Amino acid sequence: MKILVTGATGKLGSKVVETLLKTVPASELAVSVRNPEKAEALRARGVEVRHGDFDLPETLDSAFSGIDRLLIISADGDNETRIRQHANAVAAAQRASVKFIAYTSLVNATESQNLFAPTHKATEAAIVNTGIPYSFLRNNWYLENEIPSIQGVQAGAPWVTSAEDGKVGWAPQQDYAEAAAAVLTGDGHENSVYELSGRLLKQEEIAAALGEVIGKEVAVQQVDDATYADIMKGVGVPDFLIPLVVDIQKSIRENTLAVESNDFEKLLGRPATPIKEALKQIVTQN
Repeated sequence: MKILVTGATGKLGSKVVETLLKTVPASELAVSVRNPEKAEALRARGVEVRHGDFDLPETLDSAFSGIDRLLIISADGDNETRIRQHANAVAAAQRASVKFIAYTSLVNATESQNLFAPTHKATEAAIVNTGIPYSFLRNNWYLENEIPSIQGVQAGAPWVTSAEDGKVGWAPQQDYAEAAAAVLTGDGHENSVYELSGRLLKQEEIAAALGEVIGKEVAVQQVDDATYADIMKGVGVPDFLIPLVVDIQKSIRENTLAVESNDFEKLLGRPATPIKEALKQIVTQN
């Protein structure tokens, strides 16, 4: 059996590959990357490195050739760009007669009003339309997305948010990577949907947990969207990203990530990593 992971040099992709290598022989693992030179370390370990660019469909035909199980890791960018890129990947998978597609989606993707949902809804539909067996890994929010806020708190700033009482099912990327690896290597995942969320928490709750980890009380500053935008600009967030970070807060405020689930336990045999333990890992590493 040959497994291929796209985006394998990215933050999530690299964790998926490392997790797979614990149980899968390197000879059975391939990666598809835009810049193969960035994956030389994997090649040196026996992993097959293939050039695959979601913007160049012709590269995907060879990248996906002979693959039994494919993990499409969602790309970065605006919804329109990602929908186009993902459609290219799905079409190439169908041309290559890939036997199984796993895809990193978003919680409640088909019904969600989250700003990122259109990408995932369209991609899930494209995969279903191929008739290829699939598994949708509907990921909640990566705890690593909060690293700038965590570092700000460590530097003495408050935890700034405009999310009000919106809840998030944060989990570390390693949990999501292990879930993806479990689906790629396990049986019985055909045409499955996994809603992958940690315990739902409000901003005050994650800030309190962070305070316990770093040993000081963390003040939470709840602001409106305009003030949040001004604060983000003041700490150096580029102008073109300001609307995005504000919309993320809005999506959280509207509870688009408040999806409860025990699907991590189904795939990993354990819940998501407890928030304090996960925060401690991030604080230690950063």
